[in-house]
Parts: sequence; structure tokens; C-alpha cells
Amino acid sequence: MSLKNQIHPQNADNFYETERLIIRPMSLEDGEFILDLYNRPKFIQFIGDRHIKTVTDAENYIKEKFLPQFERLGYGNYLVLTKEGNHKIGGVGIFEREGLDVVDIGFSLLDEFEGKGYAYEAASKVKSIGMDDFGLKKISAITSKGNFSSQKLIEKLGLKFQKHVTLPGENEELRYYETE
Repeated sequence: MSLKNQIHPQNADNFYETERLIIRPMSLEDGEFILDLYNRPKFIQFIGDRHIKTVTDAENYIKEKFLPQFERLGYGNYLVLTKEGNHKIGGVGIFEREGLDVVDIGFSLLDEFEGKGYAYEAASKVKSIGMDDFGLKKISAITSKGNFSSQKLIEKLGLKFQKHVTLPGENEELRYYETE
């Protein structure tokens, strides 16, 4: 039995539920979904182009970026599904990011599922997982200056604007928020 299963035996498979959602770790079977989500115009505008052009690119991204963090820390990027209809609607997670001292919560939804409270419901649950299950003392969030809907959601999660930051290798100055 691995250490993380000993510490958190109540949820060894890392599947979580909210009133309307199922939240589970991203897996290689989510390649097609990641290809779609990460190439949406809003994703590219507000989060960035991850240069994922094929399902194989998406699977490699999952394998290289998402799975190692789950192995190392026990948390990472989760797929968000609706309970009703079992639709893959987005991603939410807590990430280690180069240039940030505090792990960062992030979220993105397919456009057709925005404005229904799903992002807040999923992000609120993942914030609670990070702090309650994994003992994180602080969580941060970053967003572009023009992404007002994300800023509103981040503030609703209880994070407060602290400063502007620019991540290594990037040009865009971002808004940085942190839990108190």
C-alpha cells in the first residue's frame, strides 16, 4: 500500500462528488476531451496555447504534466463530469507552477457549460480537498487581467488579490490571488 493511500484511505481512488458533479483525476482516456478543451478560443486567450494539435499530443500532455504530479503529491488536475448525463465539461485542479511559491488552483470549462455554477462548485470542492485532505495551508490563483469571470470566481472562493506576477518564460503580467 502506498503512503498516500495510508494517509487518505477514505478516498484512495481520488474520486469526489458534489451535488451535481463527479470530479476524478485526469487519465489518458481523456485525451480527446483535452484536445477539444485546450483548443477552445477562450482557453487559448485566457490560459494559453499548449500546442496540443492531436489526441496523441493531448495524451502525452496528460502523461507528462498531469500524471507525475498525482504520483508525487496525490492531487493535481481533475476531470469534471456532470452526474446527470455523465458529460465531460471541464477541468479543475491544484498545480505546482514554476515561478509560484504557493500551489495554484485552476479551472476551465467548455463554453456551453459556463454560467451554470459548475466552475465554482468544482473549484470549491478541489480547494477543500487540497486544504482539508492534503493539509495545504495556502492556495493561490492566477488569471489574466482581462478574465473578469475568473477573477470573480477566484474571489468567491475566498482568495484575495495580492499583486501582479509574470511567470518564467512568459510575457503576460497576471493577477495573483492567495488564501488568507
